[in-house]
Amino acid sequence: MMGWMSRRFVVGALAFAATAALGSGVGFAQDKPKIKIGFIGPLSGGNAPQGLGAQNGFLLAIEQANAGDYPYEVEGVVLDDGADPQTGVGAAMKLVNDPGVVAATGHWNSSVALATIPVFNRFGMPFIVWGAISPKITEQNLPEVTRVTPTLVTENQPLAVWAAGELGAKTMAIVADTTDYGAANAAAFEQFFTAAGGTVVSTDLLPVGTTDFRAVLTKIQGSGAEGIYFGGVITEAGILRKQQKELGLEIPMIGISGFYDPEFIALAGDAAEGTMVSYPAAQSNPKLEKMDADYAARGFAEPESPYTKYAYDAANILLTAIKETGIEDKVALAKAIRAISYDGVLGTTTFDANGQTQIPVEIEIKVVKDGAWVTKEQ
Repeated sequence: MMGWMSRRFVVGALAFAATAALGSGVGFAQDKPKIKIGFIGPLSGGNAPQGLGAQNGFLLAIEQANAGDYPYEVEGVVLDDGADPQTGVGAAMKLVNDPGVVAATGHWNSSVALATIPVFNRFGMPFIVWGAISPKITEQNLPEVTRVTPTLVTENQPLAVWAAGELGAKTMAIVADTTDYGAANAAAFEQFFTAAGGTVVSTDLLPVGTTDFRAVLTKIQGSGAEGIYFGGVITEAGILRKQQKELGLEIPMIGISGFYDPEFIALAGDAAEGTMVSYPAAQSNPKLEKMDADYAARGFAEPESPYTKYAYDAANILLTAIKETGIEDKVALAKAIRAISYDGVLGTTTFDANGQTQIPVEIEIKVVKDGAWVTKEQ
């Protein structure tokens, strides 16, 4: 390492001497210090559309910082977690063991985030969650960990009230996966739906990777359920909805934003029509509109995902705190992130005592209509 640094110093000195020798009017701009910030998300597999859109938001923020007057030259280190906790831990270990990485953001899957945040805590690296919504992530109050997305609790409550009221479904069947995310969704929806006057007639939790829901759907068909709440993510949601149509079970299927993605429609085909999810209402503002325009102008291979804006703000919060605090003291950097008030594309982000965003959540209902997700008319 010292030899490399010495060679770099010599090369830099020679370049300076050569520039100075040229004389008249030739300026010399010193290199900015180089730093890295990390990104982890699902870039392969069924959840990749969410991760790729978020990755691009992260990279866009870095590119814009490097193009401006940011005091550091920033390199984004992008790693795939494959929506798998073990893979996610391996990616986290790569980041914390890279001396150039100052801070990181990551994860769409709650199970992966719950596996990696102890790693970031143990190594004292500031980490912002851009997607995963299990309450357990910030309930632990790890000083290095903050989150810019709402929790699944704050999404399930208004959805359950809407289902019991405007949707008019007095009885619901719950289907979810067995992960922390799925189980927490099932519990939260049942709690809030029951409090709103509804009745849950059945709850079935199945492993991620389940491809045959017919037995569960047949049971639901005979239960009198007026709707199905699904608490999992994209692939299983698409399979469930497709098999629901094949069995002729003509009742609504609803969920939170875990399967709000074009890939769900691709998987479910015509059966996707009429599926409804809750999603944090878009709070349009000039910064969000500019990000959308910049994203389009940049020409990324992938379209924006619902989490592009969260990863974009997460990266910018890291960059802002690093600019203000420096890179030498990660404890101070983590405290600066927790104390920040950042005016970005999401609105004004501040964090509570546990590191959870305090931006209030209002939902809108998205529905599949004519093969695309649209905002449901009230």
